[in-house]
Amino acid sequence: MATLAIPTQEILMQLDPAPQPVRILSISPAVEDHRALNRMLNGPRWNISTANSCLDAMVELAKGPVEIAICERDLPDGDWRDMLRCLGGCPEPPSLIVTSRVADGFLWAEVLNLGGFDVLAKPFDGNEVGRVVDSAARHRRKPSSRAWASGA
Repeated sequence: MATLAIPTQEILMQLDPAPQPVRILSISPAVEDHRALNRMLNGPRWNISTANSCLDAMVELAKGPVEIAICERDLPDGDWRDMLRCLGGCPEPPSLIVTSRVADGFLWAEVLNLGGFDVLAKPFDGNEVGRVVDSAARHRRKPSSRAWASGA
């Protein structure tokens, strides 16, 4: 009678490797925004880098792909629309989430109509941040979303 071989941990890891952390770029001139997002998105699932301006964000983007950009509405050298245009030049543009103390219906409609993913109101609510960022990550990693975004 043959014995059933139980897969080793190494074989299991090859079959179902742990997902790579989602790389998030937090773009805001406010240090408190970066601190709050780091606190709310703490854990191995997220890899957060920070930028204080559009220029700083471009430097971070040059270091490697980003899946999600969380951008303050107004930046010292531009605004979220400028950042959206910059992100559009990336080989796989990140999902853009805009943050603002004035997160009204007009801003939300404008962000969605121009290609952004969502809007987060400030001060941040941990549950809402988690929900929106998780939704953006799932959308980005869904195979059909890339085909749709690329027009395939």
